[in-house]
Amino acid sequence: MEEPSPRSSRLALAGALIAAIVVGGAGFLMGRATVAPTQQAVAPSAAPTLPAPAPDPPAVRGILDRAALIALAGAAADAAAAGKDPPPDVTESDGRRFAMRLPFGCDGPAPADGKAPMRWHYDPDDQALRIHVEPVTWPGQAWFAGDSSGVETIEGFWIARPWTASEACPRGNDPPDGTEAEAVMPADQSLALGQIFSADSGRGGRRNGEAYETTLRVAQAGLDTSQGFRLRISGRISSAHGLPPVSCRQLDGPERRPLCLINVVLDEVAIENPITEDILAAWNLAGRDAEGH
Repeated sequence: MEEPSPRSSRLALAGALIAAIVVGGAGFLMGRATVAPTQQAVAPSAAPTLPAPAPDPPAVRGILDRAALIALAGAAADAAAAGKDPPPDVTESDGRRFAMRLPFGCDGPAPADGKAPMRWHYDPDDQALRIHVEPVTWPGQAWFAGDSSGVETIEGFWIARPWTASEACPRGNDPPDGTEAEAVMPADQSLALGQIFSADSGRGGRRNGEAYETTLRVAQAGLDTSQGFRLRISGRISSAHGLPPVSCRQLDGPERRPLCLINVVLDEVAIENPITEDILAAWNLAGRDAEGH
């Protein structure tokens, strides 16, 4: 028997080694193919940052009209009749703006020599429309009794028919017997608005008895006075001089409605034609200027 040569032995050994490497590599690859892939850990995403909620918008405080002023005075009168302090709606009205209209001259023209505080007269010969509005002047004692120290005078207007929010002339009523209105505390008046003046306060807006007057040239054919005229008053409610925005007192006991004064600072007074809504004259009380139209 022939013994293998050293060279053939080395070749056989090398072949066996190569075969082992091939078989082992194939097994390794097959093993990797059958092993489930490792899941890659994923870091959780951060929750999105939400913007802070916007603050609620401030409450809109509108301009108080006739109905709102009457309601405000009614709340003050109710508290006064019960012997209580004014409710928050009244005390917190300080600084609120208002605008209201007072109808006047609803029963027709006044005589040429009439003395009513709010009146109008038309002269067909001159085609002249004359309008006269005189504010009421009260002494401090008329409203505040012992609390009137420092109050020199009060200028303002009675709010006729304070049981209605209507700013138009009343309908369906006969004209009153008298044509002249009482200036101080008439029996049929219970609500007024006025500006308080003290001895050391400014004179801006103070009339000192001077009426609001205007004269316009108007053709009679173009004049419609079936609704009279309107006095438009605007300004803001005030608690000046340490007095409440609405002051009420009962002069004749608990059986009579309290008399109430809305404490205001007047900015403008204007006379309007309710039919056309034209402004016939306007007065800026700060500058005491008048503009006629």
